[in-house]
Amino acid sequence: MKLVNRVTVVTGSGSGIGRSCAIEFAKAGAEVIVAEINPQDAKETVRQIKTNNGKAVAFKTDVSDPASVKNLVEFTIKKFSRIDVLINNAAIQINKTVEEITIEEWNLQMSINVGGIFLCSKHFLPFLRQSKGNIVNMSSVNGFFVETMCAGYCTTKAAIIGLTKAMAIDHGNEGIRVNCICPGYIDTPMSEGYFQSKPDPSKAREEADKLHALWRIGKPEEVGRVAVFLASDDASFMTGASVVVDGGFGSGLPPK
Repeated sequence: MKLVNRVTVVTGSGSGIGRSCAIEFAKAGAEVIVAEINPQDAKETVRQIKTNNGKAVAFKTDVSDPASVKNLVEFTIKKFSRIDVLINNAAIQINKTVEEITIEEWNLQMSINVGGIFLCSKHFLPFLRQSKGNIVNMSSVNGFFVETMCAGYCTTKAAIIGLTKAMAIDHGNEGIRVNCICPGYIDTPMSEGYFQSKPDPSKAREEADKLHALWRIGKPEEVGRVAVFLASDDASFMTGASVVVDGGFGSGLPPK
């Protein structure tokens, strides 16, 4: 129970990595705000947490909308009087090249994937300063190693790595730690969407397995547990770090 009674906001926590982060934080004793744009998905995450005697509440949030983010902050402070951990996880992936993607799709992806981290961090930082809390941003190995058909997504994930370092430098003297996680392929609805964009989805998944030294894609909870570590006192001397959780994806050429 590394995070007993620590108030934690997890954005994009209605499915995938975000849901697993919310569940793992609740298991570690945190009180979790499930910040999610889809109310039904948020309710399901809360249900799963409460089934295991965890503490969670849902709040509809669009991280690309400044007013929505301010409402999330106000709700969190009014209900809990504090925040200790912010998990910036909300993201979308549009599987197109620069030539194919529309300007509207490009701007939407930027406003959610990077703009959401900016807005949530900006408005929660005054309260994180009070609690000496910390932020965990969700990047990707695609911030280091790009793949075809996801130019905008890869751009946002590289930007998150830079933003993480910038915030760590700016706010370290205030007792705030900021780190990011860079997962490889994880078995989530987002990854499934990427596979489905390929001519042969089953073959695409099989090829993705073999990109990893462990010859499999990861499980969402394997990322969630790393997030718990980074948010806990066990990682008290870590800030500005990009923690790779990729099953060996970035270790070299695919195994033969």
